[in-house]
Amino acid sequence: MEMEAIIQKVWELTTIYGIKVILALLILFFGRLIAKLITKIVGRIMDRSKIDPTIIKFVGNLIYIGLIAFVIIAALGQLGIQTASFVAVIAAAGLAIGLALQGSLANFAAGFLMIIFRPFTVGDFIEGAGTAGTVEEISIFTTVLKTPDNKTVIVPNAKISEDNIVNWTTKGTRRVDLVMGIGYDDDIDKAKQVMADVIAKEDRILKNPAPLIALLELADSSVNFVVRPWVNSGDYWDVHFALTENMKKAFDANGISIPFPQRDVHIYEHKEG
Repeated sequence: MEMEAIIQKVWELTTIYGIKVILALLILFFGRLIAKLITKIVGRIMDRSKIDPTIIKFVGNLIYIGLIAFVIIAALGQLGIQTASFVAVIAAAGLAIGLALQGSLANFAAGFLMIIFRPFTVGDFIEGAGTAGTVEEISIFTTVLKTPDNKTVIVPNAKISEDNIVNWTTKGTRRVDLVMGIGYDDDIDKAKQVMADVIAKEDRILKNPAPLIALLELADSSVNFVVRPWVNSGDYWDVHFALTENMKKAFDANGISIPFPQRDVHIYEHKEG
């Protein structure tokens, strides 16, 4: 009789907890499917609204993780586990992990803000955190830049966000700033005309805003002109090098001297004036 009672008790427990286990597994299985479905639907809605793909991916990950956490808690509750204490343990563990990963969390927060406010996008040429390059990828923790000499630089988002960001692409155009010097014995009007002719032959220079050629200063050994044509951002360096070379050749051809040492070329931030 005792054996029969034990068997009966085991059967009852197996039946009760077996059903709970099966229900918990079903919650996990269907909950995961529903989480994926909801994430996919939200992603499609955001994609139709032409939201940045980085933001879509980020929001999708947040939604999926949140739903999976809810499903796991629901499954544990079905097994009879006190989820309140479980949530408290998770919260405590999360706090400890957060304190240990302050730097990573700072990068995460910076990445989130950059994705939302979009100071730059993939393909822009920017300066930030002591480096410059074309943006190849914006992730939650880092931003990947490709430098002009084809190096890949991975910059933590916190470093970029805490410093000034110069976006050379967003306006679409840039101003090339050159300083050209002539000797004191050379004719100023002739030199200005030579420089204007060189600019006129360069098709990549924009007509509007009009190029500026003006006397900058009377230096110790030269009369210096500032030359400021506008170009499309993608043509900046090609035009910069071409103008420097062609103006030197034009000065030589017209008997205009370039005093030595010649003043360095200055590159200014994109601005009016």
